[in-house]
Amino acid sequence: MSKKELSSGTEKAESLTRKKSGTKSNKSESVKTKSPEKKTEKKTVKTTAKNTEKSVAPAEKKAKGKAMKDKKQKKVKAKKQLSEKQLKRKKEREQKKIELAKIRAEKKQKRLERKLAAKEKRLEKIAALKKAREERKAKKQERRDLLKHESKEKRIQRKKEERQAKVEARVAKRQAALSEKRAKREHRLKVQAEKRAERSEKRHAPGFGGWLAAVISLGVTTLALGTMLTFGWINMNGMQNDMATVHTESIYELNSIVDNLDTNLSKARISNSRNEQVRLLSDIAIESEMAETVIERLPLEGQLTENMTSFVNKMGDSAQSMLYAVANGKTLSESQIATIEHMYNVNKEMKQIMNELTANASNKDMLAAMSGKSGNLLSSSFDTIQNNTIETPKEINDGPFAENIDKVTAKNLEGLGEISASRAEELARKYFEDYNVTDVKCTGECIAEQLTCYNLTLTTNDGEMSAQLSKLGGKVVEFNSFKDCSSKNFSVERCIDIAEDFLDELGYDDMEPVWTSENGTTCNLNFAYENDGVIFYSDMIKVKVCEERGIVTGMEGLSYVLNHVERSVPTAKLSTSEARAKLHTGIEVETSRLCVIPVDGGEVLAYEFCGTYDGSTYYVYIDAKTGDEVQVFTVVGTAQGRALM
Repeated sequence: MSKKELSSGTEKAESLTRKKSGTKSNKSESVKTKSPEKKTEKKTVKTTAKNTEKSVAPAEKKAKGKAMKDKKQKKVKAKKQLSEKQLKRKKEREQKKIELAKIRAEKKQKRLERKLAAKEKRLEKIAALKKAREERKAKKQERRDLLKHESKEKRIQRKKEERQAKVEARVAKRQAALSEKRAKREHRLKVQAEKRAERSEKRHAPGFGGWLAAVISLGVTTLALGTMLTFGWINMNGMQNDMATVHTESIYELNSIVDNLDTNLSKARISNSRNEQVRLLSDIAIESEMAETVIERLPLEGQLTENMTSFVNKMGDSAQSMLYAVANGKTLSESQIATIEHMYNVNKEMKQIMNELTANASNKDMLAAMSGKSGNLLSSSFDTIQNNTIETPKEINDGPFAENIDKVTAKNLEGLGEISASRAEELARKYFEDYNVTDVKCTGECIAEQLTCYNLTLTTNDGEMSAQLSKLGGKVVEFNSFKDCSSKNFSVERCIDIAEDFLDELGYDDMEPVWTSENGTTCNLNFAYENDGVIFYSDMIKVKVCEERGIVTGMEGLSYVLNHVERSVPTAKLSTSEARAKLHTGIEVETSRLCVIPVDGGEVLAYEFCGTYDGSTYYVYIDAKTGDEVQVFTVVGTAQGRALM
């Protein structure tokens, strides 16, 4: 290649380099004494390299610039996207702050409302306390004024009336609860009867079989008749099962009552508060009545429930007697506390047997009891109660030997002829002429012990009465008048006179009052036959007199009718002092007399001593021939009862 072909840009660059190098060399030589050749070479190389790069890689530079631009755009875009997320988060934070502020405001408002309500409640309470304080202050002032002008007798009477009102209110409440419970039970039984009737109707409803039997000819009459008999047996079986269910419910109800009695008696044993004693004794009296009602519904013979019925009756009477004593401000005596203990122990054993019975009894046992089969669980359980559990306590609240009835023939009626039902109605009109009887109706016959009687219903202007007259001789055996007595207008002494006149009208002569007790506004009296100063307790008649109206509202003379005959008075071998020497030395004797008492189916002449020992009243009977102690009673409910000698 020629020299000319190498010029152009390169030659120009070299010439310019040389010029510059020469100029700079000259300058450097004037200033310094360094080699100009090295500097020139360096600059030349650098410039050459630079120009070479510019000329050689313009495309790479352009690509690099484009890449840098793209990168910058991406950064701007990413930055822009980041700012949008931040803005969104910022908005969310602001919204959350607003919601939190709203919640705080609501909480603050509720807190203020609660404070305001609490303040109002506090102000109301303060106002109520202030009002109650003012009322108490007014009552105290009223009581001060009352006590200031009230005499001691009036104060005692007022307190007695207040206590009586509280007792009556509590008793009324218990009776209302009892009535409600009975109503519920009756409603339940009614519903069950309706369901049984509905099931019976469904069984008798005509179906395909009835239609088919009506269509088929007389050739299958025998088969149809057999089917009907079978269906009737099944239906009867279903009714028996329903009755068994009802009796089972009665067993469960009796068990529940016995459990409640156990609880109340256990509390009464240790209660020393008058209000609590009133409440407990009221419950015991009501529950005893409920137990008696349930026992009467059970499918058992009377001999299996006789002692149990007698026990719950006495328990109710004792509880009622103690209730009136406590209500009148008196405390229970030691004998009454001992009676509660005895009732608790007997009821506890009854509870154990009843719990076992309800746990093990089945529908089969109930059906067996209903059919009268022996050896079933129900009969054996009540037989255990009858013979082993209940012992007749030697304690009295209705007079000595009041429950005595010898199962013998009616001695008083021997030789008398039978009367008709119409004659019994005539006699009833005559006996109860003073009661303004408007109608008498004989409703049938009944048997009391071994005595056949007519049941009579007597209608008066004040309501109905019932009476039983013996078929032999037409003697009045029992009488009841359903009249309310709410106040006391007649004394006990006047009630005795009224009862004696009533017995004389019925033909019962030579009767001596031997016991009285008051149950609210009713005076209960026991009369026994008396001959030559000797009392015959076997010949007893019980009479109830209403202390408000002054009339006899009840009478029971079965013991007299069964036992009374004309007797010769036996002669005592021991004197009164000799018999008295047989007594416990600590007994303070108040009265004594000769009497004939029933003992083991016979009669014994004995001295009756009534006295006290350690705060309790006792009746002790000493055989007038042998001097043996025949019988001892403790008196329950002395606040309402007293012996008449």
